[in-house]
Amino acid sequence: MATIDITAETFEETIEKNDIVIVDFWAEWCGPCKSFSPIYEEVSNKHEGIVFGKIDTESQQELAGHFQIRSIPTLMIFREQVVLFSQPGMLNAEQLEDVISKVQEVDMKKVHEEIASQEQK
Repeated sequence: MATIDITAETFEETIEKNDIVIVDFWAEWCGPCKSFSPIYEEVSNKHEGIVFGKIDTESQQELAGHFQIRSIPTLMIFREQVVLFSQPGMLNAEQLEDVISKVQEVDMKKVHEEIASQEQK
C-alpha cells in the first residue's frame, strides 16, 4: 500500500476508520526525512492492512502542534485510535518492521481496559 497524505481535515476520519495507522511527521527541507521516505514507502508496500500516512509539518502546523512535534521525522503509530508508539528520528526498514510487529501483538482489550480505568480515577 502506498503512503497517503494526511491533513487536519482527513486526520480524524483516517484514525477512526482504520485499525492501525502509522504517521510520519516530516518536512520538505528535512534531510533525515528525505532519507527516511523511501524506507517508509518500501515498508508500506509490505503491509496491506495498515495505513501509512504522511503529515507535512509545514502545511499542517495545527496537527504538528497538537501532537507537540519538536523534531522530525517523528513516527507515531495509532491502533484502535490509541497512540502505541511515538518516537522522533529515523528508523531503518528492519527497525520499522520490528515496531510494526510489536504493535500488532499488543492486546488492545487490555489497553482499552487500562484507559477506562485511568479515566475513572
